[in-house]
Amino acid sequence: QVQLVQSGGGLVQAGGSLRLSCAASGSVPTINVMNWYRQAPGKQRELVAYITTPGTTYYADSVKGRFTISRNNAKKTVYLQMNSLKSEDTAVYFCNVRDLLLANRPDYWGQGTQVTVSS
Repeated sequence: QVQLVQSGGGLVQAGGSLRLSCAASGSVPTINVMNWYRQAPGKQRELVAYITTPGTTYYADSVKGRFTISRNNAKKTVYLQMNSLKSEDTAVYFCNVRDLLLANRPDYWGQGTQVTVSS
């Protein structure tokens, strides 16, 4: 089992910044990808960014240049630095970890963190 505990988030004005953290514990896959998803009211969950154990990153076009994903492998923690926030970034953000070697291993999810950007 893997446990993911999220922190950060909250209410910020447009143009502001927030940082989300997601700490993993338990049987964390050695080679993995850690993802940040978000889900806005009435919308499907969407992938925001990911980072693999070696450090390969991906960003959705909507956040490219504004968000930065990083990880501390020793602490088994992934971060999402969100700058220049817009009202459309308002959503519940979820972290996720996926094993890159064992395809049949389940994904694990954090509890979700509300991010609200006021215009």
